[in-house]
Amino acid sequence: MNTRPFTSGLSENAVMITRVADRQWHALDDDLVVGRGHAEHRPDGRLFVSIDAWHDATFDRLAEAMLAQLPAPLYTVVDEADVELTAGWRRAGFAIRRREWEYAVPTDPRITGLEAVLPPSGVTIVPAGQADESLLRAVDRAIRDEVEATVGWQSMPAEVITRPEGDTIVDPSKYAVAAAPDRYLGLIRVVTVNRPRIGLVAVRAGEQRRGIARALLAHALGTLHRSGFAAAWTEVHESNQAASALFEGIGARPMSSNRELVR
Repeated sequence: MNTRPFTSGLSENAVMITRVADRQWHALDDDLVVGRGHAEHRPDGRLFVSIDAWHDATFDRLAEAMLAQLPAPLYTVVDEADVELTAGWRRAGFAIRRREWEYAVPTDPRITGLEAVLPPSGVTIVPAGQADESLLRAVDRAIRDEVEATVGWQSMPAEVITRPEGDTIVDPSKYAVAAAPDRYLGLIRVVTVNRPRIGLVAVRAGEQRRGIARALLAHALGTLHRSGFAAAWTEVHESNQAASALFEGIGARPMSSNRELVR
């Protein structure tokens, strides 16, 4: 454990910043925990940090201790409405990198209008857990290269930014795909922890505007609806107008917006 004293002004005693576990810090004021810091690696390999503190001074001291012990670059995500938290990270040297809208997506096909949607001729939907892993990785690589050559992969949801080894397939069992006889044309990933989350919907550039993305959504949302989920969630980068139009066209509602910051 690493303990560092700071003068906080919170009491006559010094605030002690203590590393209580791997990537976990506490701020103690006279044995009272007045702040907590945490760092974790996301599936894409990037290191994200978070701080929960009662006072700005405690936040700043936690940030100072954490940044001194963690490798750069570091990332954090803040609700855009939380002006104070954003200001705290800016004081710590973080800069705004991207902005995403969080959508609530209904699953009921009577609401989405996807009840009668089928894939185009010659295309079938392969359910999650049944995709061929080599073909899945091939379509993922092709789509990633196409996106990188146009709007840039940084426009994709934060969770699917390429990992250091260049692989964005974290768990192949989470992907349903649109399949032609010889290759995959598109994919959708849904992860359910506390609530279902659509992490990615993408179609090869040459196969777009055929209704494949809507067919993938119809399949995934229908599966969730039959499993008893009334809604799913997804994040869309503010610059991705096509994705926003796709989700808003099936009744998805923007609920909040998040900022990703980097140092």
